[in-house]
Amino acid sequence: MKVDLGDLNAFVTVARARGFRDGARATGASASGLSEAVSRLEAQLGVRLLNRTTRSVAPTEAGQRLLERLGPALTEVETALDVVNSFRGRPAGTLRLNVPISAVRLVLPAIVPGFLAAYPDIELEVIAEETFVDVLAAGCDAGIRYGERLEQDMIAVPIGPRVQRFATAASPAYLDRHGRPDHPRDLLNHACLRGRFTQGPAPLWEFEREGETVHVDPKGPLLVSMGTATDLAVDAAVAGAGIIMLFEDWLRPHLDSGALEPVLEPWWLSFPGPFLYYPGRRLVPAPLRAFIDFIKEPME
Repeated sequence: MKVDLGDLNAFVTVARARGFRDGARATGASASGLSEAVSRLEAQLGVRLLNRTTRSVAPTEAGQRLLERLGPALTEVETALDVVNSFRGRPAGTLRLNVPISAVRLVLPAIVPGFLAAYPDIELEVIAEETFVDVLAAGCDAGIRYGERLEQDMIAVPIGPRVQRFATAASPAYLDRHGRPDHPRDLLNHACLRGRFTQGPAPLWEFEREGETVHVDPKGPLLVSMGTATDLAVDAAVAGAGIIMLFEDWLRPHLDSGALEPVLEPWWLSFPGPFLYYPGRRLVPAPLRAFIDFIKEPME
């Protein structure tokens, strides 16, 4: 069976975007054109691939199976076509990165403007989410994650600050009312503003000092989704609602201004910075190679 590659691309675009309009915005195509392509593909295959309502679009079971197999395959096609880039004077094309929201805020701002200026023919697409995904299946060239969440078959390149810390802080007004903790276990008597990933319970707060590690399961009035609602917790901490634990760099502007006061600073946990990661079993697209070379330059 001969299937049009453009129709397959249209299906993948709509399925990932969960809608024809969103798919059109992501690709610059028309929603009607994407709809016609998907309908043509369904007719040719003889099976419905998408369930459509007036509010949403979602893959059927058959569509989900096809999407899982097509993502890596289409990425390989793009990589093969990208070989032509080596004959250009400078790299061109699209670079898709899947990154956590913390990297969007704390890592990429120091990198992206200079990269875009150095490579004007590359379009950078950044997909920000906290869940760990298969970058190939998601249609991305690479991702950014921390070491403990990297898969074994990935190539990892350091990106951003190499050492970071988790900081605990609260507003001076809150600490004046409720006291200043002297030990991490004192947090059990405080209102703590916590975060968790989309799956699983809220993680324990970890502290370390002079070889002693302490884990605390704090309680408090606010629990937010990591990344997507973190700023709400920060605002609540500034307003005096409780003690927050977060990346030090995220809290740094409020610490410097005095809106937040450090709590238990000698116990703050240090950890290695993030990595850019990508599959080692495929050719590296020219836009990704350019990005890798760019982030390596300050270290060389």
